[in-house]
Order: sequence, then C-alpha cells, then structure tokens
Amino acid sequence: LFPGVRQAQWLTKTKLVEGLPPAVQGIVDNPAHGLQELEERAKHAVSHARLWDTAEVAPRREKYCPVLFENLIHICRLMSGKYPSLSKRMLARNCRIAATWERESILLQIRGLSGILMNSMTPIPPVASKEEILATKEHVLETFYPIAPTIDLQEVNVYKELNDTGQCFADGYPYSHPHTLFFLESANVRTDRFRPEQLRAKMLMFAFGNALAKAKALHGNDPKVLEQPVVVQSVGTDGQLFQFMVFQLNTTDLVSNDGVKNLVWIDSDQNLYEKAQCVPEVKKRVVTKPAGISGFQPDTFKKFLALYLHGTV
Repeated sequence: LFPGVRQAQWLTKTKLVEGLPPAVQGIVDNPAHGLQELEERAKHAVSHARLWDTAEVAPRREKYCPVLFENLIHICRLMSGKYPSLSKRMLARNCRIAATWERESILLQIRGLSGILMNSMTPIPPVASKEEILATKEHVLETFYPIAPTIDLQEVNVYKELNDTGQCFADGYPYSHPHTLFFLESANVRTDRFRPEQLRAKMLMFAFGNALAKAKALHGNDPKVLEQPVVVQSVGTDGQLFQFMVFQLNTTDLVSNDGVKNLVWIDSDQNLYEKAQCVPEVKKRVVTKPAGISGFQPDTFKKFLALYLHGTV
C-alpha cells in the first residue's frame, strides 16, 4: 500500500488512535505483573540473537531476526507459571487467510499468509467501550481525491467470495480465536523489506482480515454492528525496530463511510536496542568500543510482553 496506514484505514473503515490502548498500557505500567523481573532475560535474548548464536563475525538479519523472535516468545511463555491460562495458546505458521468485503462500490479481498499467528482458546475482550464505539460515528475518514484509494491494489477476477480463517481454524480446533499476528521483516537487503509505514499498513490489513473472517464465521455474512467486537493484535519487527498494533472490529457494515467505524491503536517505531557491536572497535591497539548491545529499551520489551499477556491478565 503506497500511502501506508492512511490507505489501509480507508479500506477497512477504521479510525486510528495513537499509542497502545489503556488495557495494554495498564499491563505495562502495573508492577504487580513483574515484567521488570524479565528485563535481564530480554537483554540476554538480544545478545544471543545478535552476538552469540552464530559462527559469523556479524549475523545476517535473516538469521538473527527469527532467533530474536523465538527468544522473546520463550520469555513470554515463562509467565505461564504465574498465569496458567497462557498455556491455552498455540503458534501457527503459514496459515492462510481470505476475507471479502465491499467498500462503496468496490469488491475487495485480502488473501495470503498471515505471518506467524498466535491462537487462543478464548477471544481478547473488547478494548473500547460501547460509548467509544458509538463515538466513532462522528469520525470522518480521510479520502485521497482525486487519487483513487485503490490505486495500487492488484485487480483480479474474483470467482468466489471467500471468508476463510484457514486450516488453523478447522472445525473442532480448540485454539479457534486469532490473538496476535507476528510479522518478521528479516530480509538482509533493505530494499527487500517493507518500510515501517508499509509494514504497519500490512499489519492492519491482515489483522482486519483475520478479524473479519472470524466475525463472519461467528455471526454470518450480513453487514452489522457487532454486539461483541473482535480484537486481533499485531507485532512487526525487523529484529531491532518494533511496531505494535491492536485492532478492534466493531462493524462488518463496510460499504458506506457513515456509521460506526472500526478502531486501531498503533505504537510505532519502538527500538528494542540502539546498536549491536558484533566485534570490538580497536584503534592503535586500544579497544575503543567493546562488543555488546547498547541502548537496550526495557519499555519496548514490556510492550511485547504486555500484548502477549493481554486477554489473560
């Protein structure tokens, strides 16, 4: 999506709120959850991914980005001792999603791989109150006139209008609720990676797609304002910079710009650390910069962990 999040907002009939919703930020700020006790483990997770888990002088992004993700997820799972319901989660890879909707007079469809999808036995509760949802009626969606909001979308012949949550949610699958999508932009060449703004747009579209497909599976295809909104989270990273997102699907009535809008909260461009010095810098036989991780940001790690805990604590 060339214009990024603004275009994704129009396509999904969504109002943007900057920052994390209070339900998630409250987990970050509450010392009772003990997130600060895992900060040292998180530092070691970064050092392991960037410095230790390789025989190379400096690991490539396509190597350290997935390793860092697995390390952080492992730390999150340690919280299941304190919160046993966290064990009712499952990570699924290569799940396909298909969702179809009409926007004004345009039939739109999102299809493809959903990144790494964490599923849960129970849905995330709504993060916006009914009053906040009703207040979105007053929100005016940005237009791109005279540019069409579908300018860079691929035009294809649609022979079947699919709304499918994929094989991850086959009948009888116990982890039937999408919880959090993870997108790893691990290409080593910068031009092969999504830029942060385009990554956030991708995160929004796929969070919306998963929420819409789930809502239609639960409530049918008739456009309506949902009594029980569907919440899907998303995290994107290139192995250093993180994007955090919480999406709430309030309505499947997407044709018109009027009425209730969907909501998305985005916390953008959060560095987990400033720099990884893989080899020491030496000048005149004196080490001027030792190898190591500098500028570790504990709040970024806490936000990652808070999104994992959301819906449980």
